[in-house]
Amino acid sequence: MPGSAVTSDLAHDLRLATMRLARRLRSQRADHGLPLGQLSALAALDRHGPLTPGALAQHEQIRPPSMTKVLAALAEGGYIDRVPDPHDGRQQLVSLTDKARRLLREDRRRRDEWLASLLVGLSDDDRAALAAALPVLEVLADS
Repeated sequence: MPGSAVTSDLAHDLRLATMRLARRLRSQRADHGLPLGQLSALAALDRHGPLTPGALAQHEQIRPPSMTKVLAALAEGGYIDRVPDPHDGRQQLVSLTDKARRLLREDRRRRDEWLASLLVGLSDDDRAALAAALPVLEVLADS
C-alpha cells in the first residue's frame, strides 16, 4: 500500500525534525539549575493553574511518588506554594510563586527570541508553511 509507506516516511522525518528542534530549543535555556522534569511541572502549573499533586502527576504522566519528589525540590527552591484544597480539606493545591513565573517568562522569552532569529532567515513562503502547519502540530502534540 503506497500511502502507508508515505505515512511511515513522513512519521520518521517529522520525528527526527521535531526531536532536533526540541533539542536545540532546550539548549537555549538559561542555566537555572532546574532539571527538565521540574521545569515541565512548573509549565504545567502555569498552563492549568493550581492542581493537586495527583492531578499534576497525571498531566505530567508520572507516578505520584515521583511527583512528590519533584514538588519537594520545587518547594525547597521557592518555586511553588501549597494551600489546602477548598473543596477537599484532605488535599493540597500546588501553585506557582512569583519566582517561578519570572523563571518561566524569562526562559520562554529567551527561546522565543532564538527561534524568531531563525524564522527571520526563512522565506515568506516557508514562514507561511510553518504557520499553516501549526494547527496540525498542535493536534499531534495534544493527542
